[in-house]
Amino acid sequence: MIQDIFPHVFHNEFEVKSPAKDSYFFYFSEGSICLTEGKSNIIPRFSALEDEVRSSFMSHCDYLFSIDQMDFFLVDETSVSQADTPGISLFKNSILRELTPMWVSFSAVCASQLHRFYSSNRYCGCCGSEMIKSKKERSMVCSSCGNTVYPKIAPAVIVGIIHDGKLLLTKYAGREYTRYALLAGYTEFGETLEDTVHREVMEEVGLRVKNIRYYKNQPWGFSDSILMGYWAELDGSPQVTLDETELSTAVWMAPEDIPDDFTNISLTHEMILLFKNGKINETQGKKA
Repeated sequence: MIQDIFPHVFHNEFEVKSPAKDSYFFYFSEGSICLTEGKSNIIPRFSALEDEVRSSFMSHCDYLFSIDQMDFFLVDETSVSQADTPGISLFKNSILRELTPMWVSFSAVCASQLHRFYSSNRYCGCCGSEMIKSKKERSMVCSSCGNTVYPKIAPAVIVGIIHDGKLLLTKYAGREYTRYALLAGYTEFGETLEDTVHREVMEEVGLRVKNIRYYKNQPWGFSDSILMGYWAELDGSPQVTLDETELSTAVWMAPEDIPDDFTNISLTHEMILLFKNGKINETQGKKA
């Protein structure tokens, strides 16, 4: 999955530090990310910039995290303008899933998540005053009332439902993403994760499930989420009642009929491939 970057090591401990010329930087603007051009689009370093531009970018950036000994910074696009940077261009954020090797894609997704956090919390939701970046932790603090806001991480479930040797696959309604997926949804207030599984399955496809068992979790910066994967069995009729505001398709599919167009970056795809390759069945992991 996208966070599996071994042998590289991700360090997200909060620090205040200044960039070096060989440090990497992220610059986001209107749904796009700055990358170096070439056969393999990669994250640019400050050293790739002209002196004047580099000085401006390095003066308006914040340390994000490190991978091994590589430091990554976020340039504040409201403080600098994208100057003429030969060899570096803006690409739509949809490219983040395609970057290779995996540590490049993972770092870019994490950076985009933190960029959304900083850019969407410039003003206090309590009193409207300007928010400032904390010097002691990864948070935004109101300059007037002291309200403190942390990066949003929303818990969500992914559910693989198995019945009679088939897996329920779905497609989202009204999204650019058109591959098959599993049922998914965010945890609401007052719910356990298992409650979320029951509710989301009933809301989206009108089915009941039983023998819910936890599989694995994954940080998913694309939607500021932490995803929890569950397997479950059908409890009752397999007749689907589709919520067409959320889904365009929901079909029971045998392993041999599942397409081969899945990647290795997401928990959803890993679970689908486990089923397709015969490594999970209706009774594996069943609760006692």
